[in-house]
Amino acid sequence: MQRHWGKLVVGALIVILLVAGAFGAMRWFGPSASTRQPNLVQIPPLAPVSRSSQIVLPAAIAMTAIRDAMERAPRELSGKPELPFGPPGSNMELIYQVTRGGFAVAGRPEGLTLSTSLNGSLRLTGQFGPPGGGFGPPGGFGGPGGFPGPPPGFGPPGGLFPGNQGQSAQNESDRRIDVRGNLELTARPELLPGWRVAPNLVSQVTIGDASISILGMTINLSNEMKPTLERTINEQVSSLQKQLADSSMVEEAAKKQWAQMCRSISLGATAPGAPNLWLELRPTRAFAAQPRIDQSAVMLTFGVQAETRIVPTETKPDCPFPAQLEMVQQMEQGQVNIALPVDIPFTEISRVMEAQLKGKVFPEDRSGSFTATIQSVNVAASGDRLLISLGVKANETKSWFGFGASAVIHVWGRPALDRERQMLRINNIQVDIDSEAAFGLLGMAARAAVPHLEKALADNSTVDLAQFATNARRSIDAAIADFQRTASGVRVDATATDLRLVGLEFDSKVLRVIGEADGTVRVTVTALPAQ
Repeated sequence: MQRHWGKLVVGALIVILLVAGAFGAMRWFGPSASTRQPNLVQIPPLAPVSRSSQIVLPAAIAMTAIRDAMERAPRELSGKPELPFGPPGSNMELIYQVTRGGFAVAGRPEGLTLSTSLNGSLRLTGQFGPPGGGFGPPGGFGGPGGFPGPPPGFGPPGGLFPGNQGQSAQNESDRRIDVRGNLELTARPELLPGWRVAPNLVSQVTIGDASISILGMTINLSNEMKPTLERTINEQVSSLQKQLADSSMVEEAAKKQWAQMCRSISLGATAPGAPNLWLELRPTRAFAAQPRIDQSAVMLTFGVQAETRIVPTETKPDCPFPAQLEMVQQMEQGQVNIALPVDIPFTEISRVMEAQLKGKVFPEDRSGSFTATIQSVNVAASGDRLLISLGVKANETKSWFGFGASAVIHVWGRPALDRERQMLRINNIQVDIDSEAAFGLLGMAARAAVPHLEKALADNSTVDLAQFATNARRSIDAAIADFQRTASGVRVDATATDLRLVGLEFDSKVLRVIGEADGTVRVTVTALPAQ
């Protein structure tokens, strides 16, 4: 009996030694002690990327701003037109004083119309007839030997004009007549390449009828006053037209916006752990379309083409202001398109993929003699591929002992951008050939599980780039906000509306996703500066 129990004890010790030896061998010879990583092909650092961006900036000049600017023009007009009527020797004077009302502004596609009322008076003063008698030419109306002038006292009692009692042939007049009319200015503004605006103003004056009777003659004073009034107004319009054509208002405003655009804008970190980045804007070209006019505003549309790039530190770009403005056809209003790359370090790619893969078991149905659980993920770049190193815990499931081992399996794949879903995918998944024997004593079972591993990776090797795009868009929003500072009489409304990921490249440290930010911008001018 004692001998029987002794044999059992010896047998148990042998089994324990065998198991311990097996585990020791696995630990000694297995890859958890030393796993060879494939040699990585070093990739030169990505060069600072420069992309072409475009901003189309509509500036709406409100009709109220145009009206208020025109209200600065003088309200009073006065003058003395020459009178072609009256007998020789008369020294009659016609004096007019006219006050304009407020301007009304109307916009139509064919032009801009400014209209105002004219209210004033005409005053006729002086002597009607030669001094010393007679109201015709010397010697009478027939000349020498003709009919003499009327004798003293000729005419109705009290003289020809009431209030001129005691006067004979020399009659004095002081008449005042109210007049009304309208002034209409038509403008067809044209934008010139030299950053100037030609207003192309045309004026039209209408005067209501204003007539008086002298010695039975009806004299239309409106006809006598209108040419002088038109000449005076046209002189002022010509002066205004020259002033507007010579004005550097558009150029100065463009220079301010150009200088504000020429700079580096902080984007912060586009991903956790990533360095702070800067978006450098360098405007290179300016273009514009001819003004468009509607009922509410005159729309000037300017465009700027700029080189944009991401740089690690703030820069001071050199952006010469263009002397000439390139004229183009009408273009889409308020369009912002900024191209920018988003650099994501591979440490962040590794973190995201580990969060998705850690704890995954393959085969998923646990139907084979071998299961493996992913415990860690690390992603590195090599040439034109990525190397995904998986820390795996493997277990043999068919024997009574349930042998297990830890290993690092290396998997190759090529990154690709899924534009539709805005995701990074790892395609062409393939387990490195040296990793097939990674489980030492479990090598045969491990090789049988390789297809399951490749399928698990193909199904889960994606990185949702939405968060990175959101961070980049938030930075763009903050940058655009700088352009919304409202100056006196000018308001800028700008916003980012979309950020698309359109390209992909990488070096040994970062994966760069090229994004395109779209947005809208609009400038409203509510007050024009005084000239």
